[in-house]
Amino acid sequence: MGKEKVISPEKAAKKREKEARQLARLEREQTKSKPAGYMAYFMLIISVIYIADEVTSQIGTQMQSVIANQVFAPVVGAEFAVARMSTFGMAALPFTVVAMFLYNPLSDRYGRKIFLVINTLGMGVATMLISVATNIPVYILGTCLVSFFIPHDMQAVYIYESTPAQHRAKIYSVVKAVATLGMMIIPLLRSAFIPGTDLSEWRMVYRVPSIIALAVAIAALFLIRESDAFMESRIRQLKMTDEEREAAKEKKQVTGEKIGVVEGLKYILSHKQRLWIGIANGFTICGMVITMYYESTMTHGFAQHFVSSGMDLETAKLEANAYVSMALMLFPIGSALFQAVQGFFSDAWGRKPTAILMSAVSMISFLIFYIGANQFWNPYLVGFLAGAAVGSYWASGDIVGLIATESTPTTVRASVGAAGPIILGIIALPVFVIFFVLMNMVGDTMIGPLCLIYSTIGLGIGLLILWIKVKETKGVDLANLKGDEFE
Repeated sequence: MGKEKVISPEKAAKKREKEARQLARLEREQTKSKPAGYMAYFMLIISVIYIADEVTSQIGTQMQSVIANQVFAPVVGAEFAVARMSTFGMAALPFTVVAMFLYNPLSDRYGRKIFLVINTLGMGVATMLISVATNIPVYILGTCLVSFFIPHDMQAVYIYESTPAQHRAKIYSVVKAVATLGMMIIPLLRSAFIPGTDLSEWRMVYRVPSIIALAVAIAALFLIRESDAFMESRIRQLKMTDEEREAAKEKKQVTGEKIGVVEGLKYILSHKQRLWIGIANGFTICGMVITMYYESTMTHGFAQHFVSSGMDLETAKLEANAYVSMALMLFPIGSALFQAVQGFFSDAWGRKPTAILMSAVSMISFLIFYIGANQFWNPYLVGFLAGAAVGSYWASGDIVGLIATESTPTTVRASVGAAGPIILGIIALPVFVIFFVLMNMVGDTMIGPLCLIYSTIGLGIGLLILWIKVKETKGVDLANLKGDEFE
């Protein structure tokens, strides 16, 4: 054990004064009765925020070939436009790191609401910036802002912390499914503004979701109250005496006095359950490549039909654009279906079996999707299969995330979440570097097979670790979780 940092009497007094003010504010808010119909409009606003988050997360992927054609191909050439765009996109990584390590943990001290609002506003500003980009640097700046604001999923934390334990996964999965269906706005906007081979109006596809995000952020600021679990947990922590805090530390329980990535990392390293979750996630995250390149895989698959008829590849990809827009109409339905059912399975069977089932569905769906795109199957069927592959992967990832949430006390949940990528990155980062090197070597046409091989290996290893080393968390009471339950 290291020595505790000595705080001067003046700083200690200021700290107690700040905590007293926060305690009084939280107690006032907690004692206020919720307005009639609060849960209904709470779920509505959270669902719209989730739609904004899903659209912001996926629009770069679903517009991948369009952006590559309009922004990157004139500079780097059409053959490697997507690969080079992905390489330039690595510039966003430091923004994600800063957001996760320094920004995200602050919600453990200051509450969930303010960061829910800021993140949603940030997504709106980021997509608006991309919509006005006329060159690579401005586009990359927009993607950097997206990378800063989307990783936190504060809307998911709100759902976890504001719903009954026995229905937590079901409610979350239904809201997530609604949000996934909301992604249909992207292909609808693609069809409206870039219906054929003329891609010049692509900016409007970004501009409309931007306005929606900005509007719902303002609504959340005035209409949503603080998370119930955060208020209960933080009030209890602020009322603890020095003796109670020392006793809790002896039992490896969390007092919530300290926040930040260092404290989160200490928690992970001292609690086996959370450590093994981090290691497992380091491998399962490899499956994320199928969520990043399904649009490019689809575009190149459909384009092969036109190439075989004598077209050059660049013209063939433009011809494939209309078919891709058609396919993306069914993408949200395939994705939403599997994200909706996983919550019911998870609450009934447990978290771990459902994660394995969803991962198997993801790999099988992606394989059939790849074959269908290259064989020029009906675009609606191809889009549904792409959605099934991506949706079931995110369903599996959401379950692993829920296991992590249900293994971490509320007062350090964001701090531990911020530290988790350290464990994840040690495992995944070198392998992702290899993936990007291979992608730049083989070119855009081989991205599909590369994604399938890479994700299958990563998911297989990660889920094996999860099954053997991680304990089931179904039914945990998040408000009263202290940190020693899984030791």
